[in-house]
Amino acid sequence: MTSNRLRRRAGYLAAVACLAVGSPALTSCAPLVEPVVETRGYVLNEKDLKKIKPKVTTKTQLKEIMGSPSTTSTIEGEAWFYITSKTETYLFYKPEEIDRTVIAFYFEKMDTVQQISYYGLQDGEVVDLQTRTTPTRGKELTVIGQLFSNLGRFNKQNNSSSSSPTPGRPGG
Repeated sequence: MTSNRLRRRAGYLAAVACLAVGSPALTSCAPLVEPVVETRGYVLNEKDLKKIKPKVTTKTQLKEIMGSPSTTSTIEGEAWFYITSKTETYLFYKPEEIDRTVIAFYFEKMDTVQQISYYGLQDGEVVDLQTRTTPTRGKELTVIGQLFSNLGRFNKQNNSSSSSPTPGRPGG
């Protein structure tokens, strides 16, 4: 009987010793994990940007130098956008955008570059285009609010026998 107790205590002590020795070893591996950094979109080349001069470069010249734009806009004049984005992913976590560069070329009516603008991650605004949730009408109650809202809503049972069956009761 005492040998079983000793074996059990020895097993507990061995488990605690393994945890005490193994925990620092496991946590010391964490800094070794480097994030995966991905660059997406247009690859920015400073030499190409220096070739573009406002009020001189045309659309066709811009397309030859920079290539096709990431996106275009025709609101309040025409504009071409070249977008570069850097994301960082740690292990199994969701990728996080750490840097974004948007180069915007605004055109005049004569199809020449009027203005070049640069935008970064801090200039962006998050727009949720797909939420996957349906908004509900009415109040959202907590559990306690639901419990207290039901007080006084219970119907008194009628003692007289009725001819119609009661749903949820045997024979009903």
